Amino acid sequence: MKIYNYIILCASLLAIGTSACDESSILEEVPLDFASPENSYITFSDFNAAVYALYDQSRVILSDGEHRPLDYIYGTDLGYNGANQLNVRFGSYLATLLPTSGLVEFHWRQYYRVISGANIILNRMENSAMSEQEKTLIEAQAKLFRGFAYRNLAHLYGGVPLELEEVSSPKTDYVRASREEVYLQAAEDLEFAAANLPEITAVRDGEVNNLAAYHILAEVYVSLERWTDAITAASMVIDDPNTALMTERFGSLASEPGDVYWDLFRRYNQNRGVGNTEGIWVWQYEVDIQGGVISSSSKEGPQLERDHAPRPWSFIVRDPSGVAPFLPQGVSDYTGGRGIGRFRGTNHFNYGIWHYDWEDMRNSEHNFIRDVAFNNPESEWYGQNISDHMPLFRQSLDDTIRYFYPYQSKVTTPGQHPPELYVDAELKLLNSSTAGTTYSDQYHIRLAETYLLRAEAYLGNNQPAEAATDINVVRDRANARPVSPGEVDIDFILDERMRELGVEEKRRLTLNRLGLLYERTNRYCEGRPDVTNFGVDVQPYHNLWPIPFSEIERNTGSQLAQNPGYATE
Repeated sequence: MKIYNYIILCASLLAIGTSACDESSILEEVPLDFASPENSYITFSDFNAAVYALYDQSRVILSDGEHRPLDYIYGTDLGYNGANQLNVRFGSYLATLLPTSGLVEFHWRQYYRVISGANIILNRMENSAMSEQEKTLIEAQAKLFRGFAYRNLAHLYGGVPLELEEVSSPKTDYVRASREEVYLQAAEDLEFAAANLPEITAVRDGEVNNLAAYHILAEVYVSLERWTDAITAASMVIDDPNTALMTERFGSLASEPGDVYWDLFRRYNQNRGVGNTEGIWVWQYEVDIQGGVISSSSKEGPQLERDHAPRPWSFIVRDPSGVAPFLPQGVSDYTGGRGIGRFRGTNHFNYGIWHYDWEDMRNSEHNFIRDVAFNNPESEWYGQNISDHMPLFRQSLDDTIRYFYPYQSKVTTPGQHPPELYVDAELKLLNSSTAGTTYSDQYHIRLAETYLLRAEAYLGNNQPAEAATDINVVRDRANARPVSPGEVDIDFILDERMRELGVEEKRRLTLNRLGLLYERTNRYCEGRPDVTNFGVDVQPYHNLWPIPFSEIERNTGSQLAQNPGYATE
């Protein structure tokens, strides 16, 4: 409870900032009977609680809920908004991506809250009661989060203001640094973090470690086209004796039909504590536990099941007796749990990338669900598959856009939904009002991505043979046919990231940093055929997000320039 209170306190302090006192020290008032800025940054426990707040804020941006984390996958080459919502979830770029959009302002402000929190921690360490060893650890953690936030800001917005000090009074004269300058600052922070964070075996599940810092640093070096530095940083992760791709069945359902890739995403299987040597940084989730985020009584936590899984329970097709072949609510099986069919994968994601090798393990019946059995025992079609009656399920657009389509099983937990969610345990019926979360810990960094990141660095360094070797380590685990050096280009690497990472990846960050968001989305994202421009009216200038108009408006002491292509008001 004490730690929880610290987290609440520090989160509040980091959100609203602090104010300085200009009186002489003899007149300073330091409250002794309640928590305040003056007495909250003294002990290692105090600073550790402030670091916990940075974890929480970062998780909110990138993993929690059905809105903001999913901004990173909607309207990309991965998939589109199938729910005919033009002004949200990139149903239309021209309607969604505006300087006044809530999503544009949210990500800007949330990343700067992380930066502000890190700056407060770094500013207040000198006068703390911590030992030098404790100070180094706190500094390394704070700089990891600050570097991580600046990296993501640069990916999304390009050049942004750099603020490296605690701000104790209103400031209205910010100017944008160049994108390169922001990456350089991120690299400086991450270099310190990588050199000073504990090794991966010395931290608890979910805690940042030196390898997480090296992975993020490698990506920043790629963004700076410092290819050899990127190769060296990624190699620190890959060559560490405590990391390895999982190649044998493991974990909670290892005896069930499946494969090792499927095992990676079953409940309880993501952390080193269960023998997973592939997870580098994993967001931690628990159900109905204080601080665990997920609740059985509300929709909280990662909502990939809700958005990406289809909704066959909405089919209007009936069997010859007039009975619906699917139960009329979510079921803990491969029909998708409590999915609502809003994030529909592109044909490139569902089919195109697999033409290279359809037998790829990541495309197996366990991992990319393409057919399901009817689950209503009252129907005479019970136990038969959709594929047995395919012509019936092409009678309306929603049948293939929302009600059923290929999807990744990693977003759901068939047979492993928390028991608190069952309204009928025998039929595995789920509470329709609260189910929909992906009920497992979530990878933020996984070793397979590090291999693909190093392959990208090798390609940039004109070493296609080495790039192919790294890609083939990942493909070999999937029993997929190897790629030759002559076939490796940035498009192949991006396709391989789709095959390996899919909706697990924050795809927009990858495409934005490469300047390929427009090109890939325009080429591969079909959208709904009944919507103007299919809802995918992406433009070249969308490779960068707009600077929020609210930030430009309040920055009265200097000009905060808008990105090209966006209205200035």
